[in-house]
Amino acid sequence: MNIEILGAESLGVRGLCCFVKTKERKILIDPGVALGYMRHRLLPHPLQIAVDEKITKKIIKRWTEATDVVISHFHGDHIPLRDANPYQLNLKKVMGLNQNVKIWTKNPNHFSPIEKERAKSLSSILKKTLIPAEEKRVGPMTFSQAVPHGERSNNSETVIMTKIEEGNVFVHASDIQLLNNESISQILFWQPDIVLAGGPPIYLSELSEYQVKRAWHNAKELSQEIPLLILDHHLMRSYDGVKWLKRLSSETGKKIICGADFMKKPRMFLEARRESLYKEMPVPEGWHEDYAQGKVNTNYYWNLTKRKEKMKWR
Repeated sequence: MNIEILGAESLGVRGLCCFVKTKERKILIDPGVALGYMRHRLLPHPLQIAVDEKITKKIIKRWTEATDVVISHFHGDHIPLRDANPYQLNLKKVMGLNQNVKIWTKNPNHFSPIEKERAKSLSSILKKTLIPAEEKRVGPMTFSQAVPHGERSNNSETVIMTKIEEGNVFVHASDIQLLNNESISQILFWQPDIVLAGGPPIYLSELSEYQVKRAWHNAKELSQEIPLLILDHHLMRSYDGVKWLKRLSSETGKKIICGADFMKKPRMFLEARRESLYKEMPVPEGWHEDYAQGKVNTNYYWNLTKRKEKMKWR
C-alpha cells in the first residue's frame, strides 16, 4: 500500500485529500481543495493561491488514474464544485475524465440539504451514479456508518470514514475533529496502523474548553493504540494548533505528526500566516479581481518564494 497526502492545511491549503494505491485499486479520497475565502479581513494571499493551483493539478491527475473516488462529505474543501469560487476545484475540470471511476459517498438519507444539491450536481455533470457506501466492504475498502462532523447535535452534519487494508491498515477520518466518542471507537475497532484524521478546530472561538479537553483525551486514546497518527485539517489553521500537536506528541511520547511531516515536505502553514504574508509580499489593490478574470497570475509570488528557499514556514 502506498499513501500520498495531496492536500491539507500543513501543505498550504484547506482539505484532507489523499491517494492510496493497492495492488488492484487506486483510491482517491476527498478530491477537493479550498482556501479560506476571507480571514482577518483578507482574501487569500497570491502565494496561497499558487500552492492551491499546484495541488489542484495533482488532484486532477490522480482523478484520471483512480479506480475509486471516495467522498466523505460534500463540503467545498472535499469535492469539486459546480459553483466553485476561484480558489476551489471547479467540477468542470474533472468533467469527462475517467468515465470508469466509481464514486462512493454517504447514504443519501444522511445528506444535508446542501449536500443533496451538490450530490445531484456531481452526478448530473459527471454522468455518474453515486454509490452509497456506508457499512460496506468492497475489495480493500471498508466504510463506516455516517458519523458526526465534529460533535453530535440535533442538526449535526455527518461524514463517512474509510478503512483500506492491504498488509497494513490505513484509516481516513476526515472532519471528525476528535469530538465524538462513536468515531473514536470505530477507528480503534478497525485496529489501524496509520490514521489520517481531521483534528479539532481550536482556532474557532466558539469551541469550548470542554470540547478542547475532549479532543485532547480522544487524541491520547488513539495515540496509545495506533503506531502512526496523522492529525491535520482544521487543527493546522492556526499556530495554536501547531503547538497543540507538538505538546500532544511530547506528552504521549508517541509519533503524532501532520500531513507535511508524513510526506517529508516543508510545513506550509499558509492559512495561519495570511496576515504576515501580506506584510512580507504586498498585494496590489484589485489583484484578486484581475486574477478571477485571468488578467494576472501567481508566477511573481511563487518565483519570489522560490528565491527565498530558506523562508521559514513553521
